[in-house]
Formats: sequence, structure tokens, C-alpha cells
Amino acid sequence: MNTYKIEDLPIDKIIEFFKVHWGSPKMVISSGVYDCSTLDGFAIVKENNIIGLITYVINDYECEIISLDSIEEGKGIGTLLVKEVENVAFEKKCKFIKLITTNDNLLALKFYQKRGFFISKVINNAVEKARKLKPEIPLIGNDGIPIRDEIELKKFGPT
Repeated sequence: MNTYKIEDLPIDKIIEFFKVHWGSPKMVISSGVYDCSTLDGFAIVKENNIIGLITYVINDYECEIISLDSIEEGKGIGTLLVKEVENVAFEKKCKFIKLITTNDNLLALKFYQKRGFFISKVINNAVEKARKLKPEIPLIGNDGIPIRDEIELKKFGPT
């Protein structure tokens, strides 16, 4: 396994990864609309296949994780990718790292809270607005839970 900046990987490989895992590289969340294939990020590659990928944006002193995928669960891939982003964010003097997930994504809520993030905001019915821009967002998500709300999590940097 090797870790790369995503700009060092072929763009077609990045786009295909997002098509397979998200339907497209387009991410629509309350903080904006993003083409994840053009964002900064890191990927973990094993045997020429991407097995983990994270994207982020930094604006002023805020870092926002836009996407995180780990193909092989429970092997530390997600944790390693989040640490890579934390290192960059805190080197650039970001005050905090934030991210948005949906109410059905219980695995993400558990994952991030175990790594020092806390729930900072709930945006009710935000996904309804996102579906107007990306209609392929499903109505029902993980474990049969209707996808409606966005949940923002934050982690503050070292003081």
C-alpha cells in the first residue's frame, strides 16, 4: 500500500473511482457543490487499485473534508487518510477541520467521533435541496433510513 496526493494519480482513475462510489465526482452538500476529482486529497493504492481516497478544501482557517472512502474496512485506511488531512490543515494553521455527512451514515458518525470530532450542527432537510442539483441522491440510505438531514462534525486543531 502506498499513499499518494491525488493530483499524482491519473485523472481518469480518480473520476472512475467517484463514479463507482458516488455516482459521479459531483458532491452536493450545504457548504457547496464540488467536483471531487479536482480537489486536493490523498489516495491509498494497493496493486494499482485505489482502496482509499479523501478530498478536502481549505478556505481561510477552515479545512473541510468533502469525501472519504475506504474500500477495505477496519484496516486503518480511513484513519490514515484523515490524519494526512489533519497534518496539512494544522500545518496551514487551520483552526478546525469540519465535514458533513447525512443522517443515515451511522458508520461515518461513529468513525469520526472516535477520532475526536464532535457533532456541531444538524441541518434539517438539507438533502432535499441537494437532490435538486444531484437527483441521483437516493431517498433511502443505509439500514433503510430515509436520507434527509446533514450533520456537521468538527475537530479543533492543537492550541
